[in-house]
Amino acid sequence: MTTELNAFSMNLFQLNGKVAIVTGGNTGLGQGYALALAKAGADLLIVTHGTNWEETRELIEKEGRTVHFFQADLTDRQAVKQIVAECMRVYGKLDILVNNAGTIRRTPLLEYKEEDWDTVMDLNLNSVYFLSQEAAKVMAEQRSGKIINIASMLTFQGGKFVPAYTASKHGVAGVTKAFANELAEYNVQINAIAPGYVETANTAPIRADKKRNAEILSRIPANRWATPADLMGAVVFLASSASDYVNGHILAVDGGWLTR
Repeated sequence: MTTELNAFSMNLFQLNGKVAIVTGGNTGLGQGYALALAKAGADLLIVTHGTNWEETRELIEKEGRTVHFFQADLTDRQAVKQIVAECMRVYGKLDILVNNAGTIRRTPLLEYKEEDWDTVMDLNLNSVYFLSQEAAKVMAEQRSGKIINIASMLTFQGGKFVPAYTASKHGVAGVTKAFANELAEYNVQINAIAPGYVETANTAPIRADKKRNAEILSRIPANRWATPADLMGAVVFLASSASDYVNGHILAVDGGWLTR
């Protein structure tokens, strides 16, 4: 036991020499995840729908890391295959996948449109499954890898006016556990981060609603919204060797929301 304890090192959290794909890594939480991985030593391939990526490039290159951007529609299954192929072309390996990209459509259930359901499920769940499957093929062959999915408080709760988002985030938890069971034998770990209420562009309408904002704050023991920086430590932990015995877990980073 003493030998095992002495083997622990803070170096376990370092990602030097690792390569990570981050979807939606150009803004908000995704940018925070990408920067955290870069600070820990990883090089990045960032998948984005747009092309305005100079700020993110500057942040990552300041850390002395390499970043490559790939524009793709994650709901296009051929594009998903191209993402992993591009990572292998540029870096020759793939160690970490962060499935961050997602969307939300807020409408009362009785008015919810079929196309809104399909749009949310395609990006939030289907793309997670297919990109993870493609990445897992590489990781299983090299017998190492980390897949980090992004869940939600609505992975555990029902919410209101967001039925597709809630269903998709419950599905993310199921995919995380299913992949963890099958890929453990290849030394590949799959976990998820469930952020609480975070200050991003997506939550701006809620924060602007004084009544709703007050309701949310009243339930958060930390008495504040999270910022993307609050999630950076979690993604480094789950991407690093420090979490090698953590598998199929949904890690809530919520300021205590779920304890109320």
